[in-house]
Amino acid sequence: MKKILMLHGINHNMFGKRDPKQYGTVTLAEIDAKMRAVAKDLGVEVTSFQTNCEGAMCERIHQAYADRVDAVVINAGAWTHYSYGIRDALAILTVPVVEIHMSNIHSREPFRHHSVFAEIAKGQICGFGVDSYLLGLRAAVNAIAA
Repeated sequence: MKKILMLHGINHNMFGKRDPKQYGTVTLAEIDAKMRAVAKDLGVEVTSFQTNCEGAMCERIHQAYADRVDAVVINAGAWTHYSYGIRDALAILTVPVVEIHMSNIHSREPFRHHSVFAEIAKGQICGFGVDSYLLGLRAAVNAIAA
């Protein structure tokens, strides 16, 4: 069975409480449950990881390399715009990386318009709320098959 790693970034443990205008009221646990349901339909396994520590995120990416995951979906939150450490960790991977965001980062504050991950990601999906996660999972599975 193909293994997909879902990486949730900084402050995502506060989904459901944080800025409902941008992120809605869905919790991280609800997002993970929806992803597991779609993964089951797609015949893949999805494992989720969330941290507010940049070093822990890098270490989990290194572990993904060692575990030979088949693809990574990442919503790194604010780290997307400045974390070269996470970017360099992702660049070690030889599998598809799909960047996702619940909000449309291109219609928000100017600092959110740039992704330091963009040039190493297979693609980016943003602006569809929880569906960004589900679309990202589907894109990752399709990228594995390609």
